[in-house]
Amino acid sequence: MGRHRDHLVEGSDPQLSVALHPPASDAGLRPVLLLHGFASSTKLNWVDTGWIRYLNEAGRTVLTVDLPGHGDSAAPEARDSYSPSRIRADLLQVLQDHHVVPLREGVPASGVDIIGYSLGSRLAWEFGATQPELIHRMVLGGPGSGDPLAAFDLAAAQELLAEGTPIQDPRTAELMRMARLVPTNDVFALLTMVEAVKDEPFTPAEAVPRMPLLLVAGENDDLAATAQELADLAPQAELLTLPARTHANAVTSRAFKSAAVAFLAA
Repeated sequence: MGRHRDHLVEGSDPQLSVALHPPASDAGLRPVLLLHGFASSTKLNWVDTGWIRYLNEAGRTVLTVDLPGHGDSAAPEARDSYSPSRIRADLLQVLQDHHVVPLREGVPASGVDIIGYSLGSRLAWEFGATQPELIHRMVLGGPGSGDPLAAFDLAAAQELLAEGTPIQDPRTAELMRMARLVPTNDVFALLTMVEAVKDEPFTPAEAVPRMPLLLVAGENDDLAATAQELADLAPQAELLTLPARTHANAVTSRAFKSAAVAFLAA
């Protein structure tokens, strides 16, 4: 399958690296927008795990976006560039640029399906709630009613980077381990994103997506332990639990991929 990297989204800060991944044989279904997790990227979350190949084999066109400070996207200094509300605005621009949503009245557009993972699920939940006419179905992996970045100990993370002082909070320590695991990650940009997310806490009950949702959580994923709470909020949600999977490896599950493709095609 070929990949066509179209462009960086101009006129916004940060600039988002966007790529279109067409199938060899198009099934005639709407495109699928993929949103990766914190400290990850399109490559790590979707290419290396086989998701794009799997969706292409199902005849789906895939649109991928690297979040600001992640992957091939820019890492601006301004905190506002990383806020969830700004990212949602940039995602809308991405869909307009790819003619997935109409630029003006009378221009047809197909809308999209969305698959998000971890932070990408939080962004998809809010995007679906605020743009219901554009989103047909969504699959949210590793979701929870809370936000692990909201409780992130920024001071401890900064002390670790400056002095090498170990982080005491286990969740912050794990997120920092993930952030530093990828040599190309800009850790300071990721910490700026944490600050921006803290400024806009996730309150899922305030804006609930109404389209069909499939929530997918690993049985041993503590970050998604509250996935049922999200399912209870949304009127058309169902929850799939992946036996023995964690937050780190649920995304690699073939059962996850199969369920997502079937759900989006329903």
